[in-house]
Amino acid sequence: MTDTTVVFDRRMLEALICPRSQQTLRYDAEKQELVSPTANLAYPIRNGIPVMLIDEARILD
Repeated sequence: MTDTTVVFDRRMLEALICPRSQQTLRYDAEKQELVSPTANLAYPIRNGIPVMLIDEARILD
């Protein structure tokens, strides 16, 4: 059996910032999201690729 889970490259996190707040992001491995506490948004990671669109972000509770 092969593992089909795509892993996010954490080194990419150093180059990414939140498009709304312009602040650094925190990687949530469990939810596969990049979290911006300042903007109160979580950006999804799909197939190992961060989707850095505000319209695609989830508002944090």
